[in-house]
Amino acid sequence: MPETGPLDVAELQAQIASLQHDNHKLQRINSALIERIESGITRGNDPYAAFQHSVVLAEQVRERTDALNQAMAELKSGNHLLSEARLRAETAHRHLIDAIESISDAFVLFDAEQRIVLFNSRFKAFWGNSRVRINAGMRLAEVKRLMSVTGLFTEEPRGHADENLLYRLQDGRWLQVSERPTQEGGRVILFTDITDVKLSETVRREQAVAQKSHLLQRAVDNLSQGVAMVNAEGILELWNRRFLELSGLAPVAAHRPFTEVIADSELNLLTPASRDGNGRPVQECEQRLYDGRVLEIRTHPLPTGGFVNTFTDITERYQHAEALSESERWIRLITDHVPALIAYLNADLVYEFTNKVYEEWYCWPRGVMLGQSLREVHSEQHYQRLEAYVARALAGESVTFEFAEININNQERYMLRSYVPNRLASGEVVGIFVLIRDITERRRTAEALHQAYQNLELRVRERTAELTTLNDQLLREIDERRRVESRLREAKLEAEQANLSKTKFLAAVSHDLLQPLNAARLFTSALLERREPVANAVLVRNVSNSLEDVENLLGTLVDISKLDAGVIKADIAPFALSELLENLAAEYTQVARSEGLELHFIGCSALVRSDIQLLARILRNLLSNAIRYTYSGRVVLGCRRHHQRLSIQVWDSGMGIAENRLEEIFQEFKRGDVQRPDQDRGLGLGLAIVEKIAGILGHRIHVRSWPGKGSMFSVEVPLSATAPKALPSLLMSEPMLERLRGARVWVLDNDAAICAGMRTLLEGWGCLVVTALSEQDLARQVDNYHAEADLLIADYHLDDDKNGVDAVARINVRRGSAIPAMMITANYSNELKQQIRELGHTLMHKPVRPMKLKTAMSHLLGRP
Repeated sequence: MPETGPLDVAELQAQIASLQHDNHKLQRINSALIERIESGITRGNDPYAAFQHSVVLAEQVRERTDALNQAMAELKSGNHLLSEARLRAETAHRHLIDAIESISDAFVLFDAEQRIVLFNSRFKAFWGNSRVRINAGMRLAEVKRLMSVTGLFTEEPRGHADENLLYRLQDGRWLQVSERPTQEGGRVILFTDITDVKLSETVRREQAVAQKSHLLQRAVDNLSQGVAMVNAEGILELWNRRFLELSGLAPVAAHRPFTEVIADSELNLLTPASRDGNGRPVQECEQRLYDGRVLEIRTHPLPTGGFVNTFTDITERYQHAEALSESERWIRLITDHVPALIAYLNADLVYEFTNKVYEEWYCWPRGVMLGQSLREVHSEQHYQRLEAYVARALAGESVTFEFAEININNQERYMLRSYVPNRLASGEVVGIFVLIRDITERRRTAEALHQAYQNLELRVRERTAELTTLNDQLLREIDERRRVESRLREAKLEAEQANLSKTKFLAAVSHDLLQPLNAARLFTSALLERREPVANAVLVRNVSNSLEDVENLLGTLVDISKLDAGVIKADIAPFALSELLENLAAEYTQVARSEGLELHFIGCSALVRSDIQLLARILRNLLSNAIRYTYSGRVVLGCRRHHQRLSIQVWDSGMGIAENRLEEIFQEFKRGDVQRPDQDRGLGLGLAIVEKIAGILGHRIHVRSWPGKGSMFSVEVPLSATAPKALPSLLMSEPMLERLRGARVWVLDNDAAICAGMRTLLEGWGCLVVTALSEQDLARQVDNYHAEADLLIADYHLDDDKNGVDAVARINVRRGSAIPAMMITANYSNELKQQIRELGHTLMHKPVRPMKLKTAMSHLLGRP
């Protein structure tokens, strides 16, 4: 039997009701007919009609009865179907009840009139601890009102009306309430417990915030600028190590007022509220510290209140600016004394540079032309004559042409103008270099020559015949000259190759020459720092000073050979002259005393610009010559100031030099005729080297002499307005000692003496040292490079044509994390400097000075 749904049952009930109504109507009709028949029998008339009528009625009654019986059968069948449908509906209802009770969420169903139809026990349990009783028929609005007034839901719902709402219960649990409409207009509401989800979400959020804070601190610590973040209450909340380094502060406690932190340093306090003397807000400022550094301080307000300050070390930028200013002054000085008109115009034909000669030619005051257009400063006629050439120069063509002009004395002069385009790397022309030379005399000479040429033509024709006879002889001489020239070229090539071979040999052998001196320097420095008796310390210091002198002399000779080869250049920098002169005076006082002479020294505190090593070489040669050629009396070392230059002078009371030999003495292998009998004659290279070094430095050498009375040699050096960088003191500061103490240092050098000296020196500073003569030797000692290490010191020249740069790269590849590296070498080439700078290593040249080594190691070990 097929199942009957709810709609079939309703139709059957309607049919049964209709049949019952029809049955009742037929019963009434039947009763009326029977009554009429019975009442008609009593009448005596027309009996046949009555009988006929009764027969008809009986037939109708029978038909009606059959229809009624059929309807009753259908009604019975409908009642049976209705009973089965009701049973299935009750079963489905029970299944629905079981289903909503089995779900883990609280459930409630409202009909189209927003009244409760059905709910499960979990929904009822929400109200178990209150006096509210939830019953079927309760309206939705009443339920929501009870949720707010009973206090079961302690927080307002979160979310929009068309989204899931979140409630927090009194016991701390969280519910997600979801509402969905039904097809009949009702509403279903589910209450889901998401307490565990909320707790895990809170934990994840806290972990994410902590991770972001850690990453932010690490990012800030790796900035090259100092950073300090202050909240709206003026409390320092975030800072980095660079801020502490620039401010000179020790580690700062958290949540201190920013004004107190700045008060402990020498930095100026700058906030968004800072004002200058005119009341204008100050967003940035520059401050020079006591140690000479210059800091740029900027403040940045935050949207939520508070501000962020950044601190940038711009000392190097200041030094570059001063160097550029000095270079500009020299360029201006040179161009102003060049006998030519020089100018520069940008792409818009606006003057950006003019020299003094250019301005004087056009009778303009100094600097008036700068920023003016070519059209504005010249007449329209003058510009039109130049316009075509200017256009060609702006198109990228170098143009040279002659141009007639009238000078200030109303004289016509012929000028040779050259326009050279200034191109960028992309080929774009951004300006024009203008060079104008007066060629009037040259042109007049050319015209005179042309006239003379015309007169000489006749004479040339007359001489042609004579020259023809000499032609054969000249050809023979030309052939002979060609052969001689060929032999000269071969001789010149051989000489150049010999000179190049000598230079390469000197550059290559410098490493081997400096190796033993470097080892001796390391050993004596280690001995100096040990606590020994005073006598030993004095002896060792004297040995150290002597080694230092040998280093300086040998290093200078090697540098000069490399300068000849074009390998290095003089290192010009400002320094206090007293640092050099006092050391030389102390050194040569003993030398003069040993020769029975007196050395008088007049101190000088001026600041000069030069190469301190090369200048010391010049003064040593002058002092040595003065002592060599003085029998008795004294030698004087002092200075005299001449405007912006300083003359360092060496006077002696020796034999003197004849005036006709003053130029000759600076030639190589030229020596004085008379000198002390107990001294060697030398090689005669001292003054030649002096003149050569002076030429490299751009210094002038002067000599004055009085035969039989003495001589005066001087070298002029430029004064410096810039203070030199402060040299580190001989004693290390406590933070530097702390960085070195316990530091794990690997030393890689193919010289056993260097390794031993390094070990002795570094262990004296408290380092844990591992030395090795090769990469394989180092790998065996440090667990195949996997041991912990803080610094790697490597020599650039290793055995088997290997170098330290490649060795460091191979070691860092084998390690998980790169180790900071310091490269030590006697190679002064700019290419090696650039390569090591790009790799991020530190470079030191031999011979190594221990104090400089200490400072560099402390810097590397202190870097984050």
